Amino acid sequence: MKDGFIRAAAATPTVKVADPVWNGEQILGMIQEGNKEGAKIMVFPELCLTAYTCGDLFLQDELLKRTREELEKLIDETAGMDMLIFIGLPWQKDGKLYNVAAAVQDGELLGLVAKRNLPNYSEFYELRHFTPGPAEPEAVEWRGRFVPFGGNILFRCANIPELVVAAEICEDLWVMDPPSISHAKAGATVIVNCSASNETTGKQEYRTNLIKGQSARLLCAYVYADAGEGESTQDLVFAGHNMIAENGTVLASSNRFENGIIYADIDLERLVSDRRRMNTCRIENPREKYDYMDFELKEESLSLKRPVDPAPFIPADEKERAERCEEIFTIQAMGLKKRMAHTGCTHAVVGISGGLDSTLALLATVRAFDLLKLPRKQILTVTMPCFGTTDRTYTNACSLAKKLGTTLREVNIREAVAGHFKDIGHDPEKKDVTYENSQARERTQVLMDIANDNGALVIGTGDMSELALGWATYNGDHMSMYGVNASIPKTLVRHLVRYYADTCGDGELSALLIDVLDTPVSPELLPPEDGKIAQKTEDLVGPYELHDFFLYYVLRFGFRPGKIFRLAKSAFSGVYEEEVILHWLEVFYRRFFSQQFKRSCLPDGPKVGSAAVSPRGDLRMPSDACARIWLEETGRLRAGMIS
Repeated sequence: MKDGFIRAAAATPTVKVADPVWNGEQILGMIQEGNKEGAKIMVFPELCLTAYTCGDLFLQDELLKRTREELEKLIDETAGMDMLIFIGLPWQKDGKLYNVAAAVQDGELLGLVAKRNLPNYSEFYELRHFTPGPAEPEAVEWRGRFVPFGGNILFRCANIPELVVAAEICEDLWVMDPPSISHAKAGATVIVNCSASNETTGKQEYRTNLIKGQSARLLCAYVYADAGEGESTQDLVFAGHNMIAENGTVLASSNRFENGIIYADIDLERLVSDRRRMNTCRIENPREKYDYMDFELKEESLSLKRPVDPAPFIPADEKERAERCEEIFTIQAMGLKKRMAHTGCTHAVVGISGGLDSTLALLATVRAFDLLKLPRKQILTVTMPCFGTTDRTYTNACSLAKKLGTTLREVNIREAVAGHFKDIGHDPEKKDVTYENSQARERTQVLMDIANDNGALVIGTGDMSELALGWATYNGDHMSMYGVNASIPKTLVRHLVRYYADTCGDGELSALLIDVLDTPVSPELLPPEDGKIAQKTEDLVGPYELHDFFLYYVLRFGFRPGKIFRLAKSAFSGVYEEEVILHWLEVFYRRFFSQQFKRSCLPDGPKVGSAAVSPRGDLRMPSDACARIWLEETGRLRAGMIS
């Protein structure tokens, strides 16, 4: 409940056909278990109080009478339980029978959601027994009061305004115009589905894609509870395939043919953030078509039951990761290809250091030239050794340029920088920011002038992580004529270079790229120590895997520091101490706000993912924005940690 999380459960009881007494006992046991686990929303299958496969027994008065009695018992047993529960059963109204989901909370029946789309084909003949429910709610009497009955009912949590729940039943999802579409447009953030979907070959994948797609399209969470073992197998088999999805991602899924309960923590703030950002997601307010039932839930802090990926920019699946890397290389190359063609340039200049970023920029440039059918020798790769250059990075830079068939040019900038120190009266023994940035700006001047001399474009090498932290020299490596890496975070840069090494089909090139990967990240602006890199970036600004994690949740969802800290603790449990995570989170916010002026004048570059820092698109942030309120929250987190 804290930080916008709400725990949901999808449960499949083992039923007996036409035995509501037994079924009610199984459902109650699961409700009690879910309550102990902290579930606030719990969903059971379609017609689970009777079993879905009762056939013509649904027309028997005794079954309907006992089913209603068992519902009353279940409702009474939920008194004092802090849960919103959906239970499937047949319901008799005005001489007709309906397939409904009863919404129950704290000893009360809040409403009856009626199924609107009844299948009547193949193995399903629901129209034989049931009547399609009305969309607009009607009233039914229950224990001396009236509750809504129909399709358009929203269950709103009064003290958690982000939580608005709506229900549909099985086939309602499979039709051309599912009710969940209008529910989401009316404000529902969580859709529940009481279902009885039989199992056939290949249906699992279709069902999964259907639920993932609906949750993505509607920017909602989707809790799907399916009938399972215990149903009649006279003609069908049910597998209890339960799922909890959130905006296109399956948070939890059951093993088929095993009845039980699955849990997942839905991030309501994430859903609301996405809806707020996507202005094509238009929430309506059709009060004349919907009934609103309010309830309250206690706010609690629980350990998270949801996966938190420590590398949110990188797919965990190896096949998907390879496909993503190939796609990113193509986007980089196509962006540069268009810019080269538009400007009429047939040459490019890439400053290479033997590090990761310049390596990726060169690889993307090579691909663009191949697409343009331009000779690679028209890529001018320039190495500019100075005070901090090591033999390892120098050798790798030169070898890479030659191996890729580019034209290598070396411009040693030591004398130029030393002369500049003399011009401005700087003591070269003073290894300060002037000492470092003078080298970076001299390199950019060299690249720009070589580009002018050859009618070429200077290709930027800086990545998104560096731009987010401001770890770039203003008008030095910060500047270029086209930045192919500008929207690629550092953690993803590593995977792209590794992918190229694994797929290039050249053993020597692969070995060279792997050595680049093994080299510490460094701007190499300070003299080496014993011939080795003395200046390691992550020692100064912090681990990039943490900063990329922070960056993702700041840019993509706008989460506050406390929530990002909580997610990071879960993602990096056993890797970083809480104090370390909080320290670098504070560093991130300080640098992110103070360095916006560098991002406000970035060169053009292609967007490759869901987050970027371009001032013309994803991050229109004023350069004078104040970090105070964000740092105040990190201060409160630190105070709480100390206390």
